[in-house]
Amino acid sequence: MDDNIEGKVVVITGASSGLGEAAARLLAEKGAKLVLGARRKERIDALVREIAGSGGSAEAAATDVTVRADVEALVGTAVERFGRVDVMINNAGVMLVSPVERLKVEDWDRMIDVNIKGVLYGIAAVLPVMQRQKSGHLINVSSVAGHKVRPTSAIYSATKHAVRALSEGVRQELKAYKIRSTIISPGAVATELVDRITEDDIREAAQPILKMAIPADSFARCVAFAISQPEDVDINEILFRPTAQEY
Repeated sequence: MDDNIEGKVVVITGASSGLGEAAARLLAEKGAKLVLGARRKERIDALVREIAGSGGSAEAAATDVTVRADVEALVGTAVERFGRVDVMINNAGVMLVSPVERLKVEDWDRMIDVNIKGVLYGIAAVLPVMQRQKSGHLINVSSVAGHKVRPTSAIYSATKHAVRALSEGVRQELKAYKIRSTIISPGAVATELVDRITEDDIREAAQPILKMAIPADSFARCVAFAISQPEDVDINEILFRPTAQEY
């Protein structure tokens, strides 16, 4: 087991696949106690059974991050089961990219609700717990698109820039409570994000990205690195890409 991970209570949103699932698997191996949230309850239930079968500790709660009560219940499950929350990973996200002129306003609303409000709901749910503890670690997932903008990504990039801005603000404001704050910005990582793009031509144009995409456990290792640091070390931001990725 790695120092500073074993025994920590970690809540993860969007844990049914991709980045969240990979982080859950790795942290379970390192001895963390997990509380996993996702809309697809059957997927996280299966993941919990797998973790438990390998000797790990995990709980699952059906969670739609656009519903504040769901996120509060997820954090409440962690507190009820384990008595505390050491790490909150606000990972749930969607990437519904398209040219602005197509006015896919429903997709814009969905990205704002999941990528921004979902992170805010996670912070709002866990912050009182961490303030009482006078300790904790917020890990918010942005993207390389939170650093750069390209055609079709304007609204998605805007949401991921917002994650970085609010994370930095939180970092500055919560020093009195010894709460750490980390932004993780992945590049092309193999997840379901591309498959969920609603515009057929944009989804097809994004397929070459998948050829260079690196496995989701690359993200999990970044999470573990940030958590494993001594309590007086705050890893504020990690931006990583496949070696082959230019953008």
